[in-house]
Amino acid sequence: MTHVSPARFHAAHEATASAVVPGLHIIIPPAPEMRAVVVIPVKDEADNLPQTLAALAAQLDLCGQPLSPRFFEVIVLANNCQDHSAAVARRFAQLHPALPIHVVEITLPPTEAHIGRARRLLMDEACRRLELITSADGFIASTDGDTRVAADWLAATHAELTAHRAAAVCGRILTPARDKQCVVRRYHLRDASYRLLRARLEAELDPNSADPWPRHHQHFGASFAITAVAYRRVGGLPVVPYLEDEALYRALQRHDLRVRHSPAVRVFTSDRHEGRVAVGLSWQLREWAALGAKQQEPLVASTPSLVATLTARRQLRRLWQQAQLTGAADVISDEQNRALGQLADFLGVSAVPLSLQLRQAAFFGELWEWAEQEPLANAAWTQRWCPVPLSQGLHELRQELAASARMVF
Repeated sequence: MTHVSPARFHAAHEATASAVVPGLHIIIPPAPEMRAVVVIPVKDEADNLPQTLAALAAQLDLCGQPLSPRFFEVIVLANNCQDHSAAVARRFAQLHPALPIHVVEITLPPTEAHIGRARRLLMDEACRRLELITSADGFIASTDGDTRVAADWLAATHAELTAHRAAAVCGRILTPARDKQCVVRRYHLRDASYRLLRARLEAELDPNSADPWPRHHQHFGASFAITAVAYRRVGGLPVVPYLEDEALYRALQRHDLRVRHSPAVRVFTSDRHEGRVAVGLSWQLREWAALGAKQQEPLVASTPSLVATLTARRQLRRLWQQAQLTGAADVISDEQNRALGQLADFLGVSAVPLSLQLRQAAFFGELWEWAEQEPLANAAWTQRWCPVPLSQGLHELRQELAASARMVF
């Protein structure tokens, strides 16, 4: 199952012992009515912070009325800054006294001076503060210092968490409109189209009641909300140097927690090529620019491989659910054994370890992650289906979805 995974970036870091880092602790008690804590990790964002904070100060409810400033608070963590980001945030807080804005400066040791550690410090403190007021529906809302949230960002996030009984809500992240003739912009738009169509295919072949269509494909720190309860359940944000948002999303999946990719929740972020992290949107933009200079297209998974992956995932989930219902870990019917053997052959793995994982996995997400990362399965998948150019991947997806629509109607 050839797939893009943060695991390939994280493997070298997860086994490394972390340096001792002091925790973040805000003394001022939270308002009893508070339901959300917005966290903003900042590194040299003095130019962008006023717009970021202004968007939060202007939050509206879903009826278009000003959102009570006691509904939420904001924590800005300026880490290892070379500019006056903290001073800018403090000045904004002075000019908007009704909105609780806590500004903290910190200098992390070199091995810990990365987005994963900064966001972890923020989210840990946000969770602690929500637990102080025992808010059952309290949530942590993450964004970035170069991002402007939509006017109803918090209200829409809260509504989606409630409506879908979700543990987390991931917002749509938009970038400024640029010249479509620019090769990077063109690849960006085509990649977004491909991933949205891929999400549509997933909704048809392996639907998720927590994340129905219409939905999107992004789960990034610029708009990632998680309940305090879910945050504790997954053990907090993984401390990795980058793609910490992807790692948190995978942790939620591993625990079978409900995640909503909501088109109603939107933010607008910068499309700068020189970012603050080693691997992120700016890195991807640079990659597309390099491909454009070589007149090469990005490679993506082919539609046949996507259909096969989603079909296999749906079938494996059914087998896992059946095994859970039996209540006896060592009892599998002959029919289930046959289905498991066929699925093992299809995935390119041995039936024995697959059967063992099927019976031992407490959550389906654990089982599927094992199947995705199994070397034999990845080798078999690569031999069977090679990646294709982005334009071909788009064409295949459109054809598949059109054919699916004709079959339905």
